[in-house]
Amino acid sequence: MMHLRTFIFTSVMLPWILSSAAKYEYMEARKPQKDIVNLPDSNNDQDAAPAAEDLPTCLLCVCLSGSVYCEEVSPEMSSVPALPKETAYLYARFNKITRIRNGDFADMATLRRIDLSGNLIAEIEDGAFSKLSNLEELTLTENRLARLPVLPTKLVSFNANLNKLKTQGVKATAFKKLTKLAYLYLGDNELTAVPQLPESLHVVHLHNNKISTITDETFCQGNNSHYIRTNMYEVRLDGNPLMVSGHPESFICLQSLPIGWYN
Repeated sequence: MMHLRTFIFTSVMLPWILSSAAKYEYMEARKPQKDIVNLPDSNNDQDAAPAAEDLPTCLLCVCLSGSVYCEEVSPEMSSVPALPKETAYLYARFNKITRIRNGDFADMATLRRIDLSGNLIAEIEDGAFSKLSNLEELTLTENRLARLPVLPTKLVSFNANLNKLKTQGVKATAFKKLTKLAYLYLGDNELTAVPQLPESLHVVHLHNNKISTITDETFCQGNNSHYIRTNMYEVRLDGNPLMVSGHPESFICLQSLPIGWYN
């Protein structure tokens, strides 16, 4: 009797078991294979965030109707980014830019204003701004400049307050040929002499330098008592080792005396 039951089980159940196993293997083979994704190790230095220079400018900064705003960029920006061709206004303040190269603005004739305040700029190559034929405003406040490059001829406003500018790093004629220059700010530097100033100037700030002497030709024309400097209405020389009272003829052509506190 036992042998008969074993025979029946083997004859009926075994084919069914084998058939089910084969069907399972077939279905498993038809399942789509999932790709294995290895997640990056957050502690691996090779997977660190990309540097600012590796990211597209308009992803890193804000680009809006010809203006590019790159202020306090994170990750830190250490050089001037590539700019869209139509850029007219660049604000790249409070970053870690250390140098301006000749190629940084080479193809940017559309630029009218550049503001690089609050960076670490210690060097600007002489040709860096030479092709900016429409540049009107250049602001380099709070950097580390000891010398100035050649400046664009159409500048209306130039601000280099709070740098380390020295007289030997600023050519005597650096501003003389800038016939549209109206606002010149060179306060809080290390200048020992006043550079030649264009007739177009309205305001000149030279406070907190090391200027100890001026002449009758610095602001006026010593040989022409009828000369009046009609455009200039504000001069600052305070904070220099200069005895203004010892130069009574040096300001006679001005419409007002220098502002500020003097010895």
